[in-house]
Amino acid sequence: MVGYDRVREVLWAPWRIEYILSHKDEGECIFCKYPRENRDRENLILYRGEKAFIILNRYPYNNGHLMVVPYRHVPSPLDLSDEEILEIGRLINLSIRALEEAMKPHGYNIGANIGRAAGAGIEEHYHVHVVPRWVGDTNYMPIIANTKVVVEALDRTYARLREVIERIVGASVEGGRRGGSP
Repeated sequence: MVGYDRVREVLWAPWRIEYILSHKDEGECIFCKYPRENRDRENLILYRGEKAFIILNRYPYNNGHLMVVPYRHVPSPLDLSDEEILEIGRLINLSIRALEEAMKPHGYNIGANIGRAAGAGIEEHYHVHVVPRWVGDTNYMPIIANTKVVVEALDRTYARLREVIERIVGASVEGGRRGGSP
């Protein structure tokens, strides 16, 4: 294809270098480590429930790509308790409500990749992806230039979603709903 190499030289995704150059600790699962560190903003944890939490994906498919993760280190939904399954469902709903208010997507991809063959990046710790989608968000960039365009910095997306989640959860508690999840 004429011009492909030239376009490839110009397009870049500087946020990826942090991941490429970072030390990968093979023995520690980030979904176990991050909640223990109590550095929620740095680790992109948006909300902590009793059995699970919501985290912004550091290497998103789209802006606002969230994950709902149980605290317990299990590889499959078959290993979850009924309470964990219920809270994960509630946190998926909270994620959708927050994304609706903050980003107004046209639709969602929601799902889990269980096992390496299914595309799991962290296959040993079950998690559910909540990916907001917009009409036209799939374009030529990934196909032609092997580049995904993310239009907002993660720290800004984090701040917007955190504010909305706090408002939603606060309204739920004030309205009489109490407990780990709205």
